[in-house]
Amino acid sequence: MLSSSKPDRPIESSDSRSNDAVKDPPRGFAPTLQQLGPGLIIAGSIVGSGELIATTKAGAQAGISLLWLIIVGCVIKVFAQIELGRYSITHGQTTLDALNTLPGPRLRVSWILWYWLLMMLCTIGQLGGIVGGVGQAMAISFPITGDYREAILLPSQGELTQHIQWEARIAEEAAEFATLSEDEQQRVRTGVEAMNRRLEQLGQRGQTALETVRAGESLADPWTVDDRYWAAAVAVVTCVLLYIGRYGLIQNISTVLVVSFTFITVGNVYALQSNPEWKIPLAEWINGLTPQIPESGKALGTALATFGIIGVGAAELIFYPYWCMEKGYGRFTGPRSDDDAWSHRARGWMRVMQIDAFVSMIVYTVATLAFFVMGVAVLHRMGLDPDGMRMVSTLAESYVPVFGEYAKWLFLVGAIAVLYSTFLVALASQTRLYTDGLKIWRLISPTDEGVHERWISIFGVVLPLACLTLYWAGLNPVKAVLLSGLMQAIMLPMLGFAAIYFRIKRTDPRLAPSRLWDVFLGLSSLGLLIAGGWGAYEQIVNKILPAIQSWLGG
Repeated sequence: MLSSSKPDRPIESSDSRSNDAVKDPPRGFAPTLQQLGPGLIIAGSIVGSGELIATTKAGAQAGISLLWLIIVGCVIKVFAQIELGRYSITHGQTTLDALNTLPGPRLRVSWILWYWLLMMLCTIGQLGGIVGGVGQAMAISFPITGDYREAILLPSQGELTQHIQWEARIAEEAAEFATLSEDEQQRVRTGVEAMNRRLEQLGQRGQTALETVRAGESLADPWTVDDRYWAAAVAVVTCVLLYIGRYGLIQNISTVLVVSFTFITVGNVYALQSNPEWKIPLAEWINGLTPQIPESGKALGTALATFGIIGVGAAELIFYPYWCMEKGYGRFTGPRSDDDAWSHRARGWMRVMQIDAFVSMIVYTVATLAFFVMGVAVLHRMGLDPDGMRMVSTLAESYVPVFGEYAKWLFLVGAIAVLYSTFLVALASQTRLYTDGLKIWRLISPTDEGVHERWISIFGVVLPLACLTLYWAGLNPVKAVLLSGLMQAIMLPMLGFAAIYFRIKRTDPRLAPSRLWDVFLGLSSLGLLIAGGWGAYEQIVNKILPAIQSWLGG
């Protein structure tokens, strides 16, 4: 069992909470339910990026073999999440304040905050990809000039290259093709047939594109304006909401958007399992739950990046205590003291926070599994891989077998809802983190509430426009999300270390958890270390070293 040191009294000096706001924790199911909310806000921020984009892509690339990793990725992080929340409730400090107390090198602030800043800059790119996804969905649903909808009818260069390779495997390498598993042979045939139908519908335009790729020439995607115009409109609306919105508005919007689309998606998965053509057999489910590594290095890289971003990613682990503070958990507990009344309140609000975290974990785990299974059942079997300007239109294909051509409209409405929920909530969280960062770097007053609120409003305007600028510059939405996932994966072990450090050094003995909890916290931190270590290794070996070699050779 991890031991808890005596409460560190100097930390209490930074606890600015007042006894005027203390409130006893709720008793009973209904009163407790009314106090939940921060976890649903976090669920709203992650379902659109990790679950809808990265998880469906992982299913499309790797098939069912990564099901076990998806489940582990969702469940394992909640223990570190709650430990960071425990620190916030106990000491009344924000996450960045807490991280700034970690041992190690300091350059004005703690070493971990410098990496946090780098990671946060990458998440702006991720959110640029997400606002682009909303723009794509809007451009398909409500075209302005029609240029985007016309452009995505043509397959991408990657799709045509794969089609050519698959045709060759069937026609010229019959012996080698026969060595593939029956499922893989069927996947290749299905993908080739689907692409042939698509090219036939395009007529001469499709044949010209195919011959261009056969000749080894580049097939560049055109510059389109519809998706960019809609992304701009979304960014402007977000600026207004963030400028005027506070906790209650953010919670209500995110909850409605996420829950509605999640129910649609779960229903789609159920219908797929009821259709013999798309049903995933029981043997494949069992295979997916067996820990294994996919043969494809590309699929493995996507899976590890996905592990970093699904469930609560590093960004959400940091966000969560901020929303707990805005909900009032820490304020209702009051400043830490030695009396029994405080420890009673703290334990009660800790219980509420744990329920909140586990309820949200169930919500985003169900959503994650649903998106992954759709990627496996439809996109993987058809050889489709959501990417670039065709991200949204490709993801929509996973709804077609159940809902027919109406599926795309159903998906587009849902995609707009869930992607926008992510965009809004993530930016709302970032306005608070960047403002807190300015305080910690001593760039603004740490005690002036008016300055605090003003900077939240300023970032509420600046950040959406920064995300929009990146998308207008040609940012690839999927690659931006995966890069952010990688950066978050690398930060995960740092947060795992922080959670254990706070548990050992900063936990009030009266709030110490059970031995079993400590075991799960250790396993959680180990999982975060493995994900982050692999992410760093994969990036260095496959991206950084080849770039250096190319530069030296050139």
